[in-house]
Amino acid sequence: MKPQLTMVCCFVCFLATECFYHRPKIHINNGLKFQVLEEKPKAGWIQEKCHGSCVSSSNCTQPCAKHFRGEIGFICNQKKWQKSTETCTSLSVDALFKDVNDASSLSLAASSFPLIMPNFPAPDPIADVAQGIRLHCPLDYACILDAVKSSEVTSGNIAFIVQLLKNISAELSDAVTQEKMKSYSEVANHILNTTAISNWAFIRDPNASSDFLESVNSFARKLHIQGDSENTVKELFIETKGSHIYHNASEKSFRFSMSRSNATHGILGLVEIPRQELQKLSPSASQAIGIAFPTLGAVLREAHWSNLSLSKPINGLILSVVLPESLNEVILTFEKINKSQNANAQCVGWHSKQRRWDVHACKMTSDAGGMVRCHCNRSNAVMSFSILMSPRSMRDAVLSYITCIGLSVSILSLLICLIIEATVWSRVVVTEISYMRHVCIVNIAVSLLMANVWFIIGWDNDIRAQGHWCVAVTFFSHVFYLSLFFWMLFKALLIIYGILVVFGRMLKSHMMAIGFIVGYGCPLAIAITTVAVTEPEKGYVRTDACWLNWGKTRALFAFVIPALVVVAVNLLVVLAVAFNTQRPSIGSSKSQEMAIVIRMSKNVAILTPLLGLTWGFGVATLIEDSPLVVHIIFASLNAFQGFFILLFGTIMDHKTRDALRARMSSLKGKSRAVENASLSPTNGSRLMNR
Repeated sequence: MKPQLTMVCCFVCFLATECFYHRPKIHINNGLKFQVLEEKPKAGWIQEKCHGSCVSSSNCTQPCAKHFRGEIGFICNQKKWQKSTETCTSLSVDALFKDVNDASSLSLAASSFPLIMPNFPAPDPIADVAQGIRLHCPLDYACILDAVKSSEVTSGNIAFIVQLLKNISAELSDAVTQEKMKSYSEVANHILNTTAISNWAFIRDPNASSDFLESVNSFARKLHIQGDSENTVKELFIETKGSHIYHNASEKSFRFSMSRSNATHGILGLVEIPRQELQKLSPSASQAIGIAFPTLGAVLREAHWSNLSLSKPINGLILSVVLPESLNEVILTFEKINKSQNANAQCVGWHSKQRRWDVHACKMTSDAGGMVRCHCNRSNAVMSFSILMSPRSMRDAVLSYITCIGLSVSILSLLICLIIEATVWSRVVVTEISYMRHVCIVNIAVSLLMANVWFIIGWDNDIRAQGHWCVAVTFFSHVFYLSLFFWMLFKALLIIYGILVVFGRMLKSHMMAIGFIVGYGCPLAIAITTVAVTEPEKGYVRTDACWLNWGKTRALFAFVIPALVVVAVNLLVVLAVAFNTQRPSIGSSKSQEMAIVIRMSKNVAILTPLLGLTWGFGVATLIEDSPLVVHIIFASLNAFQGFFILLFGTIMDHKTRDALRARMSSLKGKSRAVENASLSPTNGSRLMNR
């Protein structure tokens, strides 16, 4: 019996050796048929290299290093081979339980064979992991830790562990204790390590990172909180905190401080559940869970990214929030990783079904001191949140400089305009028409000056952070920008009045009343109506600025449409004046007023196209991916409106220049008289007698 047993053993060993070295390799032939190529046994391990020059868009594969199954894929880019995918894995179902299952050691060699699939050498199926955990470590899942934590973080092993966590979440999350959460977090922490981040890019499944996040959130949802104190499961790259919450509590919060590597300081994150949300709970205790990821943002990929270089990087922790179904609103505070002044922040929520960042899930309420505060709406599809970094490009810098310089020039010009009007007022308001003309100029300047002041106030980040103040700033900006146009409209009405009405002039007080109703009453009515319609839906102001909303409610139309209508009416009035002035006027007084009307028309003819052109370009900037030159023209015209009003409304009017010149001569004459009087002999003798 012994010789026979020896022969059987040798035969088995021979077969095992042949199987190990003689492996069939499957290739795709024209994408339709599978062709099996038998490889001859090789002496030792020889790797096929993808090197040298290549043809663009061609592919190449080479086997993994020894003790790994799978292959490495390369693609030709600019005549050079670049690594594109990797499925190298050393993990298998049997490898997870080899230290606790001696019986499986006989089949370990066989189970290490790769499952060959068309152009995708996938790791072993892991459908029996749940059965292995139930058999060996049902209380804490600790039996899989050694195999996972000792494995190299190759792309294939990362994909294997993601699938492992997904299966555990699906099949073993019926009663999650803190011990189970601890083991689960240790496994997740292994593939979130900074040394593993770069290898996520070569996983063939683009949804691996999204599946990982969804699996962690799903598993944490079943966590059973023990006691009244805060339960914490902390690893270096994933931390979970849970606590009971009650409907009569003032608020509940979780504070996280996590580093992206051992050498860096902690990045802060805060989850707050406001009191009004807690009041929705039933009288019995509920539980809330928060999870923080400092490195996941580097690998979480949106499904529609076609060019990763165009994506906005994550600039803070990713915070997941698991709450009862009735609670929706959470307040999240993120510390910026990149605190540069050139880095804008955008609050977002991860939509697990659409596998993308949802910008409508959150609203940023403050961005100051390197901390960003977001109000977010949580749901079963949106449970994870973060902030995206949108670098302030040269485009934004150019527009900011133009706006700052233009506003400074505009405000200074408007102040000079008002000073000039006050100086020459008594000399230029001769008739009712001329009086109302200068009333219009003054109110146009005041409206634009106030609009610019409110614009500057709204530029402050602290104002943006306070919703009600931002609404107030937007309201007054809306009113005064509209007033600018409606006073221009009233000016056009005065022109029509001056042309058509020959006898029976209107009282000055009546004209003033009509002017203020048109100039301020109409804008006020439009602004109040806009607030009343859009603010209940939180759609009056933009999320990134104190100005009328465009994306959600199109509230900006409440400014653009009236403004452009006024521009159109004024242009028609200018054309009417051009035709009417061809006829001879009646009487000298009529000729004098007609001259005033013509001067007003020239003023309107210049300012109206400028204002219309300005906001015409403003509408063009709303078009997605509009050219930079459109934004520069709009910013320039908009910022320098005050200078245009000073130039074309005041300085270029010869009557105003003559009155100003006369006023200056009068002041010079008075100063000379005073000087001569002080130097006269009579005055000198008086001084000597004192």
